[in-house]
Amino acid sequence: MPFAVGGNSRIRTNISAENAYNSLETSNRDISLRQLRLSTGKRINSASDDVAGYITSRALHARNSALQAALLTVGDGFNITNITMDSLDNIYNLLNNIKSAASQAASGAMGTDEKVALAKAAYRMVQQIQTVVDSTVFGGRQLLDGTFSADFFVATNAQHSLLTIEIDMTTGNPDFNVTSRNFDVNSLKTDQFAGVTNFDMELFNEVSENDLGIFGLDQISYTLKSLSEAIDNVNKTATYLGGIANRLTSQEDLLKAQITNYNSAISRIEDADVAKEQLQLVKSQFLQQASLSSLAQANANPQHFLNLITQ
Repeated sequence: MPFAVGGNSRIRTNISAENAYNSLETSNRDISLRQLRLSTGKRINSASDDVAGYITSRALHARNSALQAALLTVGDGFNITNITMDSLDNIYNLLNNIKSAASQAASGAMGTDEKVALAKAAYRMVQQIQTVVDSTVFGGRQLLDGTFSADFFVATNAQHSLLTIEIDMTTGNPDFNVTSRNFDVNSLKTDQFAGVTNFDMELFNEVSENDLGIFGLDQISYTLKSLSEAIDNVNKTATYLGGIANRLTSQEDLLKAQITNYNSAISRIEDADVAKEQLQLVKSQFLQQASLSSLAQANANPQHFLNLITQ
């Protein structure tokens, strides 16, 4: 704190000039600070500007970064569920066409040649189902071959713990809650299709004039039942994935809202109030000019007293 000093008829020391110089230094430092804040738009540019605010803002930045990364992860989850659901929808349509062919073959009005033709047409759709399974890929991994399982990490609590969302499309997943036998939609294989045991899709290609096989009178009922169960299993899996997609949608909305709120909190702590900083800048510039004027006057005082010696 500067003090005004009286009795300044001295030439060895000039306390008034020192006070004016110190005030000038203070004004210059404050002007530099205000100009920095106005140029960066930030009130806190280093830890010395606000120790507590600096710690809080850095913690908020770290949390916000985790939320933004989680938002990208949610997007990956959407990609997988959407790709898989689209493939399952395609498989559902193909199964319906196969079942329609089997239903036509069950008609007593159909001759042997017609039934064989329907079986061959159904087998082409069976091959297409396998093509759909083989081409349902994301990140270099097959999604419908029975091996896919993934953990999706979406940031949750303050310790940056992660919530695991596992897409497990096997019979061991309790979320399916399926009562039908041996349900596992990943088993899109010829010997066990869509969780239906003893249903070999290759049998469509074995139907012939000499042996109608699964289109024969003794097996057509089982064929239609198996196809119905396969369709039901595919739909249940699509429903499960739909539930995951709904959860991801909710998490995405939550993350976006939290990111916005964290950005707002960071802004309130870090960002400069332009109007306030400009007001303080003008004040400091005025004090700078006044200090310069006072310093000039204080430096001139010893010269006046020297005249007493020289006269």
